[in-house]
Amino acid sequence: MIRLLIFLIGIAVMVLIIRRIWQLRTSAQTKLVLLDRDGVINEDRKDFVKKISEFKFIDGSISAIKTLNQAGVKVAIITNQSAVGREIITRENLQDIHDYMQAEMELHGAKVDAIYFCADHPDSATNRRKPGTGMLEEALAYFKASPDQTHMVGDALRDLQPAKKLGIHRHLVLTGKGEKTLNDKSLQDCSPFEVHKNLQDTVAVILKDFKK
Repeated sequence: MIRLLIFLIGIAVMVLIIRRIWQLRTSAQTKLVLLDRDGVINEDRKDFVKKISEFKFIDGSISAIKTLNQAGVKVAIITNQSAVGREIITRENLQDIHDYMQAEMELHGAKVDAIYFCADHPDSATNRRKPGTGMLEEALAYFKASPDQTHMVGDALRDLQPAKKLGIHRHLVLTGKGEKTLNDKSLQDCSPFEVHKNLQDTVAVILKDFKK
């Protein structure tokens, strides 16, 4: 009886060890791409995207996301949406826009796995608002991804700054505010980073990096 009990305990311990090893391997293998929204996926607007009719996809952005999906890469959006904090739009308006975005992506076989947004007004910003690291940290925790297996794509300095702090790979696209950002002297503080014409070109480089 004692031998049987010892045997069963041994099996239980082995199961726990194997499960833990599998969890660690899965975590280490998680590949994650974080995307800013306005200026990367859709056209940026100085007066904010306030309704569905103002949301215009940048050419090639949906196919770029689909390429990531097909490669088994997790995709999350990390976006400041102060239009909510400024009371220009409501959270319901923002949800409608994101529902539309997701629906249009699905029509083309693409999807984002999560959307993180910060509605803070700039004058009362928390650490969730970029360049704070909050939303990026939430995504890393949720997907159990390590910074060295994660890439951040943005068109503004505040997209790259939190990625730099966390050790996440950084990519600047020249769509949206990208051209202006490229001439910002403070950008060098985010080095090293890569510059790409658009999201499609960025994805091609990221996938090559994941294969190394």
